[in-house]
Amino acid sequence: MRKVIYTGLIIALCWFAEDCARAAELRVPQNAVAGQPLSIGTSGSGTLYLVGPGQVIKKEFKSGGSVDIKGEELRSAGRWIAVVRGDSNRSQVFWVKPGKPGKLNFLARPSRVPVARPNVISGVTFIFDQYQNLILDPTPVNFNLSVGGAGTTKTVTSREGVAWIDSASAPKAGAAQFVASVDDTSVARVVQQVAADPCERSFRMHVAGHTAQNIIVETDPIRDCSGNPVPDGTIVTFIQTDKTGKSTVDARIKKDTARAELPASDNATITMAAGVVLGNELHVGGR
Repeated sequence: MRKVIYTGLIIALCWFAEDCARAAELRVPQNAVAGQPLSIGTSGSGTLYLVGPGQVIKKEFKSGGSVDIKGEELRSAGRWIAVVRGDSNRSQVFWVKPGKPGKLNFLARPSRVPVARPNVISGVTFIFDQYQNLILDPTPVNFNLSVGGAGTTKTVTSREGVAWIDSASAPKAGAAQFVASVDDTSVARVVQQVAADPCERSFRMHVAGHTAQNIIVETDPIRDCSGNPVPDGTIVTFIQTDKTGKSTVDARIKKDTARAELPASDNATITMAAGVVLGNELHVGGR
């Protein structure tokens, strides 16, 4: 609170002092950059105050010349006011630009997606310098999405400090590395890519055996249309229809296949489904 009042008093002194009209005598830089040193020309002796966003820098000076400001002291980009109190009162406004990119805030959504889906992954990057100043100048940002070393790269130019992209998921299941980078600064996120629904053209079952009471059916290895194994635990529903009615068994995929025991019948039709995907149809008789 004291700092805010102190800063306000400094600005007020400058605004209302008659000598402020002589602002041209205070020489401020035209291309100041956050994190880089600068010099401010003065005359006479007194105290220099630099008032910027969230910062106040105070320097005593004698015999005029210039006042040097270290790079680590000048951390905030934006509008600054240089105020001199001493032999004469002067003020001048100058602007400080952000430094080079030093930090990225990268958001990737969602964290889990099916493979081979268009525009299903979103990435948004905010570009900052090392002092957390948002860099508003257009800046190229590289986005790379890869699984197992194979992937795609796209470069997007930021607007007002933000760059974004919509990307298709890769055809291969696994932990995809989603990386945003600017020069030597990069941030990685992981998007888990999982197999899509079983591929209908290869979603097939066969009779694996009989007992006196049951018919045993088993699927071929279940893959999506990109060849990725459908995850263990995925439910496959088997339905048997005969003259006595319907029998339904839900079986989970285990080691790429699903297996079910259905009641023995002298004439039955067996179908299967996983979600909205239908498999082949079997016609069987009992023993």
